[in-house]
Amino acid sequence: MRDDPEQRREPRVVLNAPVRIATIDPERDPGTGRAFFRSCSEFCTNVSRNGLFIRTAEPLEPGRRLLVELKLPGGRDVEAVGRIAWVERSLAPGTDRGVGVELVGGTPEQLASLQAFVSHSARRRMRDPGGTSSVG
Repeated sequence: MRDDPEQRREPRVVLNAPVRIATIDPERDPGTGRAFFRSCSEFCTNVSRNGLFIRTAEPLEPGRRLLVELKLPGGRDVEAVGRIAWVERSLAPGTDRGVGVELVGGTPEQLASLQAFVSHSARRRMRDPGGTSSVG
């Protein structure tokens, strides 16, 4: 998985939380030609203010735009617009298949809530450098 801290612009924290994603741009059914949108529930395994990794067995292609509804611990929900930045298709042991999603839009309140969650979790992680605590 592409989780190199050297490439990160913002702190990223471990999270095991449900996330609902839905495509913004329609696809065409090859059999009927009808337009449709994909919508599914998956799990987020880590998050930053700028993006998240979503574990999924059926990754979408890079560039696809999504509506993202992330359930944070404590009952807070964050809704944002994202873009598939990269795909991890590896089946190697210890590697999650899924997609890296860059968050490209959302209300200031929603994004501030996400930033507060990430900042709080990162501070907590710094107090517990052994990495024994994760969020979610």
